[in-house]
Amino acid sequence: MTRTLIAGNWKMNGLKASLGEIRDAAAGVGKGKAGVEALLCVPATLLTVAAEAAHGSELKVGGETCHANESGAHTGDISAEMLADAGASHVIVGHSERRTDHGETNEIVAAQAAAALRAGLTPIICIGESLDQRKAGETLDFVASQIDGSIPEGAKAEEIVIAYEPIWAIGTGEVATPDQIDEVHTAIRTRLAQRFGADGADQIPLLYGGSMKPGNAAEILEVKDVNGGLIGGASLKADDFLAIYAQAK
Repeated sequence: MTRTLIAGNWKMNGLKASLGEIRDAAAGVGKGKAGVEALLCVPATLLTVAAEAAHGSELKVGGETCHANESGAHTGDISAEMLADAGASHVIVGHSERRTDHGETNEIVAAQAAAALRAGLTPIICIGESLDQRKAGETLDFVASQIDGSIPEGAKAEEIVIAYEPIWAIGTGEVATPDQIDEVHTAIRTRLAQRFGADGADQIPLLYGGSMKPGNAAEILEVKDVNGGLIGGASLKADDFLAIYAQAK
């Protein structure tokens, strides 16, 4: 059975005053939810204290990006090893905001994912199309090319997570319909099966991201081949995050 993961992405939000939300989230996970993992990916400035706040609970913490190199002259960057040292279990790579704002290509994302694996982290590899690509009917081909180019050589199915985030639905309040999500997630699973085999592909959690909230989570999580969510704004408040977590199976 594919494991389920409810993951939050705090993006460039959160100060030490926000640690109460992490403590509250930590207190609320794991209550009768066997097989459902909970994760909050927070800014690097909060990672160590977030790990301390979640210590002893089933809540995991992760990073939001990493450099491909283990160390070196890369001012302002953070390595996967640094994230692991700070208490991370996962790291997001290839988020559309990183691809757009920082020019991260599939090749860069694959190198980041490889770095995560090197450091013992689980990479959450993000893919997703723009509104123009969707309108042009290019969604499935584009997503397939991102899958092919962003998963590093040698990665094992059980080591990675894929998050589908249609760019036009991130932070906009727009949400893909269940039929749209089903079409893309089915295509992703099929593409992964070509690389990892059917059994391998079934081990990879496919998360949906794009304005998932407590009010729409149940409908989205019922879609076949949706194994959780990568949640933005709704993960900043423990009550909202836990409300989504409670609906996962």
